[in-house]
Amino acid sequence: MKTCLNCNTPVDGDFCSKCGQKSSTHRYSIKHFLTHDFIHGFLYLDRGLLYTVKELFIRPGHSIREFIGGKRAKHINSFTLLLLAVMIGHFLNELSTIKIADLVNIEGRNFVSRIEEFSITYPKLFILSTIPVYAIFSFLWFKKAQQNFTEHLILNTYRASGELILTALFTLLTIFYRNIDILVIIYSFLSFALTAYSTWFYYQYFSAFGYKKPILLIRSFMAVISIILVTAIITMIITKVGGR
Repeated sequence: MKTCLNCNTPVDGDFCSKCGQKSSTHRYSIKHFLTHDFIHGFLYLDRGLLYTVKELFIRPGHSIREFIGGKRAKHINSFTLLLLAVMIGHFLNELSTIKIADLVNIEGRNFVSRIEEFSITYPKLFILSTIPVYAIFSFLWFKKAQQNFTEHLILNTYRASGELILTALFTLLTIFYRNIDILVIIYSFLSFALTAYSTWFYYQYFSAFGYKKPILLIRSFMAVISIILVTAIITMIITKVGGR
């Protein structure tokens, strides 16, 4: 007899009699990721949207670690959430008359406009292209956790969705509030908020794998900083190639 990974109830059948989760739920692998989550995430809207969004801003790392560990009945599929976050962000961006280029120093406006144009034209490609980079660095910085690469892809998909939701809230603000001077300040704070969010996410997620708290905090922050630097380089290459 199997044990439900979501609620630890003994299961004799295809579904748990207590929470309803499939008894076939297992650890993530490349095969499961490609044949189920990736395709399923783009074709179906699962239940659990509000629950997952709430968890991403109350206990993001703990909740997603539990999800990857098998407690999946309450959560929305990671790629379904990502797709929704991208679509909502794109829709809000279309409604807003204020663009990122309006909120940075004039010397950087041309470069930022090209990045923004690429991200708006190919939103799913832009976001999806950064997730493997995040996964590589979280895998390298937290090898002791012994999470496989697919699990790093999943946890970083949820983390990226949290960042996209924060960004969408800022875009929503620009629709109703258009004081550029104040928005510049808020946008500057948003950049720090996104870095803090990812650091917090990693700190919570990997807190159950034996890292001492000071070391865990340093590793979480350095993982984010490493990702930011590499992503900036990749973005520059993409925009340079795209501008030819």
